[in-house]
Amino acid sequence: MKVNILMSTYNGEKFLTEQIESIRQQTVTDWTLYIRDDGSSDKTPEIIKDFVAQDGRICFINVDDRENFGVIKNFYTLLKHSRADYYFFSDQDDIWLPNKLEVTLAEAEKYDETKPLLIYTDLKIVDQKLNVLHESMIKTQSDHANTQLVQELTENTVTGGTAMINHVLADLWTTYDRLLMHDWYLALVASSMGNLVYIDQPTELYRQHEANVLGARTWSKRMKNWLKPHKLVEKYWWLIESSQTQARFLLDLDLTKDKRDLVEAFVTILEQPLLERIRRLRHYKLRKNRSFHTLVFRTLIITKFGYGRK
Repeated sequence: MKVNILMSTYNGEKFLTEQIESIRQQTVTDWTLYIRDDGSSDKTPEIIKDFVAQDGRICFINVDDRENFGVIKNFYTLLKHSRADYYFFSDQDDIWLPNKLEVTLAEAEKYDETKPLLIYTDLKIVDQKLNVLHESMIKTQSDHANTQLVQELTENTVTGGTAMINHVLADLWTTYDRLLMHDWYLALVASSMGNLVYIDQPTELYRQHEANVLGARTWSKRMKNWLKPHKLVEKYWWLIESSQTQARFLLDLDLTKDKRDLVEAFVTILEQPLLERIRRLRHYKLRKNRSFHTLVFRTLIITKFGYGRK
């Protein structure tokens, strides 16, 4: 069994060493860590080179050419660099708990290897010094973890740094343009074509700091949104339309009729008259994970308040 760990780096010198060391301390030791740096201007490349010299399992795939791709294309490039049975995604600033690989690979054995598979776990939210802020990211952020396509269409609960995919799913990832995030898109493909699986156990310390590309929702972030309600409405519409654009890629896959009908209903709902929009929301049970967000989502779909304003 070949296991590839994929790490995208960018100006990560502050925490990168701790993350790589946490990977090296995994109870499963047979793996290869592939790192692609996305144009760092700090000492990140030197840190990677030092680890490559220490550990033959670590590969720096773009030592001499560090063109900035952006996070999605960077992970896509890593995924296509070397074939494996399983691929784990890794951020540069978190900490993996020692049994992360072991727990996830054991769960993978329960599923048909000929079908697309994505397994993800819970994680603990910590501050820069690894003090625990929340014991469960899923319960704090999303109320529950998604495992069904209808849930993932409107809201993602997969944190990429906890995710593992099999090669069948990797083969189905053929584009990186117009995706909201690679973890969300891969979760959509897994749930529409195979299995999206959640393990209710933290396998990672998810570090929050000022340089996070993406991070946990905090009260300060929420307050900034509420202080500018017109911006909040714009943000909701951007998310709805972007998630529709992302979901359209699923229509290129060999979906069952039920799954295809669901996806088509979601991506074209705003083109329908009022009564049809209401019918689709009810029939397909399109919603968010929390009641308040469901209320906002459905109200916007029904009324189209603010739709199309830029």
